[in-house]
Amino acid sequence: MSTIKIRTKYITLGQLIKFIGLIDNGSQAKSFIANSNITYNGVEEKRRGKKIYANDTVVINNTEYLITKE
Repeated sequence: MSTIKIRTKYITLGQLIKFIGLIDNGSQAKSFIANSNITYNGVEEKRRGKKIYANDTVVINNTEYLITKE
């Protein structure tokens, strides 16, 4: 499990996948999310604008990320 530290109250799913380096720019987020296996706290997620808060868990293509507050 990887830990991702955020400074803000939340991060969107689109911002998260860009932040961790899975895409190069925000315009790639929609197609990446549509073609990937993503769960948010155990529930499948396909919305790039989904707000992710500290202590949430996101699994992207079998890699688990724990979001924490910096």
